[in-house]
Amino acid sequence: MKKTKLYDSHIKYGAKLVPFAGYLMPVQYEGINIEHLNVRQNVGLFDVSHMGEFILEGDQSLNLLQLICSNDVSIIADGKAQYNCLVNELGGIVDDLIIYKFHNKKFMLVVNAANIDKDWDWITHYNKGFNNELKNISNTTSLLALQGPKSYDVLQKLVSFDVKTLEYYSFVNVDFDCFKDVIVSTTGYTGSGGFEIYCKNDDVKLMWELLFEAGKEFGIKPIGLAARDTLRLEMGYCLYGNDINDLTNPIEAGLKWITKTNKNFIGKEKIIDVLENGINKKLIGFKIKERGIPRAGYKIFDQEENEIGVVTSGTMSPCLKKGIGLGYVNTTNSKIETTILIEIRNKKLEAHVVKLPFVIT
Repeated sequence: MKKTKLYDSHIKYGAKLVPFAGYLMPVQYEGINIEHLNVRQNVGLFDVSHMGEFILEGDQSLNLLQLICSNDVSIIADGKAQYNCLVNELGGIVDDLIIYKFHNKKFMLVVNAANIDKDWDWITHYNKGFNNELKNISNTTSLLALQGPKSYDVLQKLVSFDVKTLEYYSFVNVDFDCFKDVIVSTTGYTGSGGFEIYCKNDDVKLMWELLFEAGKEFGIKPIGLAARDTLRLEMGYCLYGNDINDLTNPIEAGLKWITKTNKNFIGKEKIIDVLENGINKKLIGFKIKERGIPRAGYKIFDQEENEIGVVTSGTMSPCLKKGIGLGYVNTTNSKIETTILIEIRNKKLEAHVVKLPFVIT
């Protein structure tokens, strides 16, 4: 089992560590609700160094990305980032990722931890026709997520530029206190604003401590993966392996907004077919009226108790104090305000399809 370079720091801060994507990762410190609400109200710091990072360089970098990605990479400006999907020949999602553009001949791809090897093989296979240089820097790169409304105040104490001038889904290479060549981006997986900070493994331990020192007056806390999951779920963000996978069409998953059919890409024909002929199922968000916590794999029924789908993600929302979840249902029952039933411990609890996100931040 791998450990990030912050393993000792997590022990110091009282983390409960669990296996995740081949790493021992902090699932929580003080408790999920405390950590979750601190991100929503103040600021939290996550170690997400298990994520994968690839550097793509070459004259044909853009052409390769246009072929393997669903979104239009050509519209990304230098210094900007874009949410995207790698799509297979059947129109399924190989992975969702963020692409950072340095310039037309250099990009960084940030992929899910569990998919690093799969994505590397996939991109390498298609790069054979383009001959770009592809580097896997996952094992030498650490990633911290500084998230929450007060993250701007914390970061401002450590950098020389005005952090509030950095637009959403933008990034800069900066000298971070005593460190050189750190990437700071306005991205994240919480919906509460903030930054993701990419640095060398050798620098991350001191950077972690510097951020905590700078954040003391703003109530900073270390945050585990459990709260990261409840935070993303309140925003309706998909989790690969739960809400999307190799068999999921982006249109079914509500990802039409990152699926651009004005260019050629792998799986385009399958996606056009779905757009023209419709989908049989759709990812929805739902809120349970009664007391109960939905979990992945629970069955979904209509009001006549016909089985119509399955829960893919679920939790008790720390902000709403209600059971919320994502799941796939047939399109007939996917409209907002539709009443559905979630089977929890042999009881069918009433729920309603709701508009995402669950929480407005």
